[in-house]
Amino acid sequence: MSKDIIFHINNMAYTIESIDASLERDLNKHLNLSENVSTKDLLLAYLRITQEYNNFKKDVEEISNKLPEL
Repeated sequence: MSKDIIFHINNMAYTIESIDASLERDLNKHLNLSENVSTKDLLLAYLRITQEYNNFKKDVEEISNKLPEL
């Protein structure tokens, strides 16, 4: 199920349409969507999510390297 999310960044409203529920949960881990956030908070959330992605990618690569070649 998807829905629209409204971000308030530096007192400006931005609507993102058709957000999946799992993406909304991930966003809520890093940002409080019910409050106004600063550009700094948004950048920090982006950096945290990027770090999580890089750690996940590294873990997948390590597991993949352990698998036998086909």
